[in-house]
Amino acid sequence: MNDGEISGRVALVTGASSGLGARFARVLAAAGARMALVARRVDRLDALAEELRADGVEVVALELDVASVPDIRAVAAEVEARLGPIGILVNNAGISRQSRAEDVTEEDYDAVFDTNLKGAFFMAQAVARQMIAHKLEGRIVNIASIAGLRALGQLSTYSMSKAAMVQMTKSMAREWGRHGINTNAICPGYIATEISADFLGTEGGKKLVASLPRRRMGEPRDLDGLLLLLCAGEASRFINGSIIAADDGFTAL
Repeated sequence: MNDGEISGRVALVTGASSGLGARFARVLAAAGARMALVARRVDRLDALAEELRADGVEVVALELDVASVPDIRAVAAEVEARLGPIGILVNNAGISRQSRAEDVTEEDYDAVFDTNLKGAFFMAQAVARQMIAHKLEGRIVNIASIAGLRALGQLSTYSMSKAAMVQMTKSMAREWGRHGINTNAICPGYIATEISADFLGTEGGKKLVASLPRRRMGEPRDLDGLLLLLCAGEASRFINGSIIAADDGFTAL
């Protein structure tokens, strides 16, 4: 694979203001993509946009809460108007609510599913409509989780939403493959980000790391190669509907 398969294409990353989303945006920008960044935290989003523009990247940064379907459709239309039709989507926005199943509230349940599943579905739908209309061989990468493959303690709603995303990915791959759109999912394992930094210093965090196959957390950069492969054109032409765990062997235990 070479960067030419991504260079010049319009790539949209949701949840791009921090963590893995920001990393994905930087990686695709470095490969030559024209970037659409969306998230709720506008200040951090604008800072990333300015960073990329300083490197010569064409960038549009837009506020978006993916729980709002009308806003999703409006943002997708604005990106198309300003950059052109979207050829790559990284469906990364997601939240979790940690609690025992008996303590989950309706508010927390709705928040997790509205963001992780409803938002991802309608974002993919809005982008796929553009790809189909413009006859683009598009690439959709849904960021699921090992929690979608293996239930994790006190994360019932999160695990359920990511398991549903796995099936969503397969359904989209079957329906949209005929249009030249490849839809795949990455299921990251335990990745060290700013969100997990405090936890890793606790006794619980240390026990978790000690339980992993190689006694180590992953780093955001460990997903770079897989992301680039799935967003590429020719190199990933036969990869469609795949659910790929990037977890250093955790789900093999």
